[in-house]
Amino acid sequence: MITQEVMRVKSNSQSVKVAGAIASILDKNPTIELHAIGAGAVNQALKAVAIARGYVAPQGIDLVCVPGFFNVTDDGEVRTAMRLIVKKC
Repeated sequence: MITQEVMRVKSNSQSVKVAGAIASILDKNPTIELHAIGAGAVNQALKAVAIARGYVAPQGIDLVCVPGFFNVTDDGEVRTAMRLIVKKC
């Protein structure tokens, strides 16, 4: 059984490095789940997906990104986070 990888993206994450990690993980797994809290983190995550799409395109692979929300408890405070499920197609 293939497990789904989960990666947390922060606002100070380098989108190029996250994109490389996404492309590498998608070589082994059909999907990866990105978690981001805050506008800066969501921005970096979406840029990383766009860059990763360019990395895998020469192999004839396209990526689909399915966004969603979920709640996270951080120091007793409930926060809304973004979940980006990235799939090969």
